[in-house]
Amino acid sequence: MMHTRRQFMHRAGCAAALGALSALTVRAQAIGPVKILYGFSAGSAGDTVARRVGDKLAGSAYTSHAAVVENKPGASGRIALELLKTAPGDGSVLALAPFSCTAIYPHIYRQLSYDPANDFQPVSIAAIMHHALAVGPLVPASVKTIKDFLAWAKANPEQANYGSPAAGSTPHFIGALFGLGSGVALRHVPYRGSIPGVTDLVGGQIAAMVTPSGDFTAYYKAGKLRLLATSGHARSPFTPDVPTFAEQGHAELSIEEWLGFYAPGKTAASVVAVASAAINAAVKEQAVIDSLALVGLIAKGSTPAEMRSFQQAEFERWGPLVKKVGFTADS
Repeated sequence: MMHTRRQFMHRAGCAAALGALSALTVRAQAIGPVKILYGFSAGSAGDTVARRVGDKLAGSAYTSHAAVVENKPGASGRIALELLKTAPGDGSVLALAPFSCTAIYPHIYRQLSYDPANDFQPVSIAAIMHHALAVGPLVPASVKTIKDFLAWAKANPEQANYGSPAAGSTPHFIGALFGLGSGVALRHVPYRGSIPGVTDLVGGQIAAMVTPSGDFTAYYKAGKLRLLATSGHARSPFTPDVPTFAEQGHAELSIEEWLGFYAPGKTAASVVAVASAAINAAVKEQAVIDSLALVGLIAKGSTPAEMRSFQQAEFERWGPLVKKVGFTADS
């Protein structure tokens, strides 16, 4: 009996020691200030993800500080990833990017300055977004559906254009595929992020725009633009009155884009795992869910492996679509 008790106490002591060691290991993995690079403008829906999730990282096993977000707009979001590529692999720098930067850009840039498969480590998906096609005051109020818009575009070819947040972005291709599938020439007007384009749309400088639906929300609620279609597999929970492209005969435009966090490729798997756990905990907090909902985003996390798998699936899907559009960085 005493022998059994001694065995129990020995095992309990070992377990306690291992638990303490584990706690020390977790604390050792916590790092100082974390920087999140985001390749598009402040105030956009994706910027909200970076800031809300970044705030919630404070006090986690990953870092004791709220992350600092640095916006690096330009070059269709590539600047942030170029900076991430050469950043320290200690977890102190992450980048948030839409999947277009890693799954579509390899098909359009002949000399892409980074290799998505090797230069970055997927950490976690953070949010899902639906894109939307909106029209502003340049288009008559009688245009209420995408069928109406196509008829107007045919009759007004000199004004038949659409903006997007960047050349080579998913919204750019949604607009291009929409025009091709409809047999209507729509001229693309690229911007440096959503906000400048939406501003021009509301001001009547461009006819239409495709961008994350959340970037239209304030103006849509104010009646200053009209949403004609959204790109989700089902209607957006934020604009249930707006039909999808698929409902209006364009099933090929059922596209839900995700925003994900990346670390430099040389980052240790243990650091990636701790960062991923912190991000997943953040996107489950009701305050984050509510904040993202305000800009039309659905909070959703993933494991690093899941994110890598989703990225590969999108890469394979978009190769033929890019070829169909015929767009390259030189075009």
